[in-house]
Amino acid sequence: MAHVLVVLDTDFDGARFGAACGAHGGRRLHYIALAPRPVDASHLPQEWRVQWPPCVPGQHRMVSRDGLVTLDVLIGQPDACLAQLAARVDEVHLAWVPAAMPVLARLMVDGARLQAVHLDEAQRAELQKNGFVFDESRLRAVFYARRGEHAAFTAPERRAIVIGAGVAGAAACERLAARGWKVTLVERHAQPASEASGNLAGIFMPLMSKDDNIATRLVRAAYLYSLGRWKDLGGIGAAIEGVQSGVLHLARDGAHAQVQRQIAASGLYPREFARWLEAPEATAMLGAPAPDGAWWFEQGGWARPSSICAAMLDACGALLTRRFSSSALRLERGDEEWLVRDAEGGLIAAAPTVILAAGTGAVDFAQAAHLPLDAVRGQVTHLAEGSLPSLPFVVCREAYMTPAHQGIVCVGASYDADADAEVRASSQHENIHKIAAILDVPAFDAPLAGRTGFRCMAPDRLPLAGALPDPGVPGRCERLRDVPRWPGLFGLLGYASRGLIWAPLAAELLACQLEGEPLPLESQLAAALDPARFLLRERRRAY
Repeated sequence: MAHVLVVLDTDFDGARFGAACGAHGGRRLHYIALAPRPVDASHLPQEWRVQWPPCVPGQHRMVSRDGLVTLDVLIGQPDACLAQLAARVDEVHLAWVPAAMPVLARLMVDGARLQAVHLDEAQRAELQKNGFVFDESRLRAVFYARRGEHAAFTAPERRAIVIGAGVAGAAACERLAARGWKVTLVERHAQPASEASGNLAGIFMPLMSKDDNIATRLVRAAYLYSLGRWKDLGGIGAAIEGVQSGVLHLARDGAHAQVQRQIAASGLYPREFARWLEAPEATAMLGAPAPDGAWWFEQGGWARPSSICAAMLDACGALLTRRFSSSALRLERGDEEWLVRDAEGGLIAAAPTVILAAGTGAVDFAQAAHLPLDAVRGQVTHLAEGSLPSLPFVVCREAYMTPAHQGIVCVGASYDADADAEVRASSQHENIHKIAAILDVPAFDAPLAGRTGFRCMAPDRLPLAGALPDPGVPGRCERLRDVPRWPGLFGLLGYASRGLIWAPLAAELLACQLEGEPLPLESQLAAALDPARFLLRERRRAY
């Protein structure tokens, strides 16, 4: 695959972006633009206009229909966005001058070109001090890296094995195949989405917090990225079974509601992303008392995870080889390759790259046995349509309820600390009581029906996405980059109860890491997902 031309525009301009798209001549273009103020997307071509994100902070990724152009827009304070950018830049259009020039120099490849709008002598001197050499125009420069400052990226051989065919594994296959990788998918069941991804419905919505913390920012990025990917795969309600029905998320109590009002008053979120409803409007929507108000997420809804898996795997085409009903139990490192073997030692597949996406099953492999992953039991109750008041959207508080689909309403899901895989009456009783309280109806008995799955969860409830650490290599570690890693071994794990939205973004993050492409997340957020974060904490305490 040809090198991707990476362009940085420090203040998004539609005309500049259009010119870059017109000039790339079939070469892959990755255009990164800071957006320090709201952008009027109505003047952009339709393929970008329909993908344009709501004006919420963070990094937002869009891709052209032919896949040749990627556009990343970073919404927020520009110096902060620049400091969090994880990319290697070939060209930069400098519409404003950053406060810290080394931040800009850190992003440049050797020989990168700079075009500035305006520079005073002090700014030019500071850029020169950081490696930029100007021509006679005094506004154009070439960056020359100090020797050894930027290691060259070596493209990998594009062959991988993905272990696990739930949403995590299917998304990994799709994102790698989109880049031309040949992928072998190994799954112990006969069908994909047979474990935690086998529920009839999963809900999707953002997370809100007063301090806009790392978890909130990650969930927001994953949610918005997933909405875009699902459109590209054919859309919810078409290729994907589900409905973008909206989600009504009720406040827990008065104190919780007061915090939500403060979030709403911050003006951070446009109405199409999140709208706070006071008690009268929330009550009217719910058809039951909602005295503490609610958030309305109009782009949220529910989808059947197995249909998302199917759409992602189908998108891989001939690049995907399926090895189902194959129990991968052992990983061996051979001559520059990983060998995946079954219980009898038979070879299932071999490739330079392996991605563990098997949930808590990943810890059955010796190389991942140290990862702090727990299985948390979740039972979903299936009720006959008409058992509860009918709502056309998802409602949630201590429990959630989906709209009826094919005569079934899904209510759940329990959080249990045991390994009982059977559907049991006590968990169903708990689910029904919680949703009955939300809907202000009496609790009732119903025929025992539902499904039990086990969420794979890390101690901080964030996913693990990236190269897996090798705890067998001793040594002091101060930063994530110091942590020893298994060569060619990666994980997409720990998706807990948000697997639907974690899967596409985490897979994109991993694909970009493998390809040396600009990351789809701010560097702080990517670090928060690094599987080595737990070993790093151990090593810091030990030395």
